[in-house]
Amino acid sequence: MTTPRSPLIEVDVLIIGAGPAGLFAAYYSGFRGLAVAVMDSLPEPGGQISAMYPEKLIYDIAGYPAIRGRDLVERLLEQAAPFAGIYLLGHRAELLERRAVPEGQESFTVTSAEGAVVHTKSIIITGGIGTFTPRPLHAAAAYEGQGLAYFVRRLDDYAGVDVLIVGGGDSAFDWAQALSPIARSVVLVHRRDKFSAHPATVAAVLESDVTVVTNAEVRAVLGNGVITAAEIAANGESAWQIPCQRIIASLGFTANLGPLTQWGIDVRNRRHIPVDSTMQTDVRGIFAAGDINEYPGKVRLIAVGFGEAATAVNNAAHYIDPNEPVFPGHSTDAAPTAVPV
Repeated sequence: MTTPRSPLIEVDVLIIGAGPAGLFAAYYSGFRGLAVAVMDSLPEPGGQISAMYPEKLIYDIAGYPAIRGRDLVERLLEQAAPFAGIYLLGHRAELLERRAVPEGQESFTVTSAEGAVVHTKSIIITGGIGTFTPRPLHAAAAYEGQGLAYFVRRLDDYAGVDVLIVGGGDSAFDWAQALSPIARSVVLVHRRDKFSAHPATVAAVLESDVTVVTNAEVRAVLGNGVITAAEIAANGESAWQIPCQRIIASLGFTANLGPLTQWGIDVRNRRHIPVDSTMQTDVRGIFAAGDINEYPGKVRLIAVGFGEAATAVNNAAHYIDPNEPVFPGHSTDAAPTAVPV
């Protein structure tokens, strides 16, 4: 992974978003002989995987019967490493300027909120859902970072302690299932008796040692700098206390595309960017891949995002130089070579 040597960077392709689709696009840009930079507002690569579920097993990645989130990110970085891409992590893409070039096409200048300036011939937006903010558990707000977490970064941090999980979705049940064998106890509390998590995971948790409390909510968190218990109240019942030292609030999150909505690109419902079959947006030279794009029949899976990233890069290569074919040839016919940046 290469960090920038100066605030002004010139590349062929700027990828906005360092999630799985963005990292694969970084590899494919290098494979096509294109100088590439990757910009992401998060301080580490991996997007939602690194921020939200680095320890979860992912089962629908081709060639991997199961792979942990953080391991997938490491493999993607390893795959892209020979091409010496520039990574601008902790940089939120802020301003877009279009620049005419002699060939009649447009090139672009993107400036981050942190001051990095990138001149690029094309852009591939792989920003997923944009920036995301966890929905807070107000009763435990005073313990954020001191026992309250919204995402599990390391399972080992919960070994041997009493854990309270709040929520009824996939993340809540995934963490309950993963922590049950290593925590001293796991209690899952949900304000309804219906769950939005995958039925198979719900069934597995209900059959495990996890205590599931429905039609209830957390009214207060007890402790003095360190969480010792939570006060739970169910519908029509008196409140009671559940001992816990860790609380995981899996209440969902809000997403925001932020400055991208001001770039003159068609954005639907402030969330998705329509693209054509080449993954190009309504602005020539700007492409989108992964969860952020939209087209008829769209399926939002990591596996699909990989294919869209390859399609976007190959068509970007042709956009940059019309003499370059869209089809890149087969990777088995050419050994990876680093691209100087």
